[in-house]
Parts: sequence; structure tokens; C-alpha cells
Amino acid sequence: MPERIGLIAGNGTFPLLVLDAARAQGFEVIVAAIREEAVAEIEQHGAAAVHWLSLGELSRLIETFQREGVRRAIMAGQVKHKQIFSSIRPDWKLAKLLLSLGTRNTDSLLGAVAQTLAEEGITLENSTSFLEPLLARAGVLTKRGPTPQEKKNIEYGRAVARHLAQYDIGQTVVVAESACVAVEAMEGTDVARELREGARTARLPILAWSARPYVGDRAGLLAAGFVGYLEKPIDVGRFPEQVRSYCAPDHG
Repeated sequence: MPERIGLIAGNGTFPLLVLDAARAQGFEVIVAAIREEAVAEIEQHGAAAVHWLSLGELSRLIETFQREGVRRAIMAGQVKHKQIFSSIRPDWKLAKLLLSLGTRNTDSLLGAVAQTLAEEGITLENSTSFLEPLLARAGVLTKRGPTPQEKKNIEYGRAVARHLAQYDIGQTVVVAESACVAVEAMEGTDVARELREGARTARLPILAWSARPYVGDRAGLLAAGFVGYLEKPIDVGRFPEQVRSYCAPDHG
């Protein structure tokens, strides 16, 4: 009987690639598709079973894998960080996990989930385990190698990207002549709009603080859902009271 592998599927095509590759290598795949993220197409790729679960149902995920005889599992596909603060209600196991974390960044969350699964007899493995043929090999992949300046840019960019990833800011940087000219990030206005749409966060006071104000900033930020807007330089003596005033009940 083929070994069964669990696949926790987020959004995008990555889970489909993992599913197809695992099946091609002779595994039966049991999919736990995250209802808020996974694509419906996941049901058309020959999985032994597809179970749709809410992001907050950690206990049900474990019970499903145990019932299906899954002892090894892979996470594949993005799960938007904002989902943690959305209207999703965590079950008791996930709530306990979240409360135990000092920070809720990606590394902390994944590490805690992996530990919880391990305690239940399920090993969470590297998401690229079945995708070796699709991974870039070491060395130069283009017609020429990088110039000394390009190599310097690459080394600097990798260092910046590594630090950004640690804080969940993003994983992409643009470097020119040893200077970082752009980074991947979720814009504050986008975050504010998403928080305003969440049932649990709709009344959360969000205060904008700008170091480089531009004409129209205040109106645009207030329209996006911020309750207030402060500009540098700040008055150190008044700043705490200003922040407290925006956190008052009539602002949230």
C-alpha cells in the first residue's frame, strides 16, 4: 500500500505542483485545503482525499490526518498573515498556541504548528521535498557569471532580504550599485483597509505616523481607515497623550 502524505494547501499553484510531484513519486496525498486560501482546482489533481478546513481548525486538521493514516505532512502555498487578525475563530488548540507565542511572525507560527503536529505523531517536512527537479541548481545559470559589482550587489541584497524576512516585511529587494532602492512590503494603507473589513478588527484604532509627509497624505490615510495622522517632528512631551487620545473609545 502506498505511503500517505498530508498536504496542507494554501493559495496559489505551489500546492498543485507539490501534489502532482508527490503522486508521480508513488505517494497517496491527503489534502487539507485551507478554505480561506486554497484554490478549487486542488480537487482535480488526483488526491486520495481533499478535506476543506478553516484556517482556525487546528484540532480538526490533526484529527483528519490521524484518521487518514498520515504521519508525514507538508505545507505548501501562501497563507496571508492578515488572516490571523480576521474574523476567523481559532479552535481551543490554535488559541492556546497563539497565546503561547511571544511574537506571531511566520517563523514563530510555523515552528509552533510543527511542534504541535509532532506531539501528535505528524512530522512536518520541507515543502520542497518532492520538487528537486524544479529547484535551481547551484552555480551560474546564465551565459555569463556576475561581474564584481553585480556580485557585490547580490551579496548585499541577500543580507538585506534575510533581515527583512525575519520580520515578515517581505522577501524581495531591489539593489543598484550597493544601495537598496526598493523592498517588498505590505503597504500600510492596504493593511488598514483589510483590518477595517475584519469583524474582529473593524473598530481597532490605527494611527498613521509619517516621517515624510506629502500633500494629500492626511485625506488619503483617513479615507483608508486610519483614525488619525501625525507628522514628524514630534513633541516628545505631547506624543503619549496624542496616541492615547486616538485610542479612546470614540475612536475605536
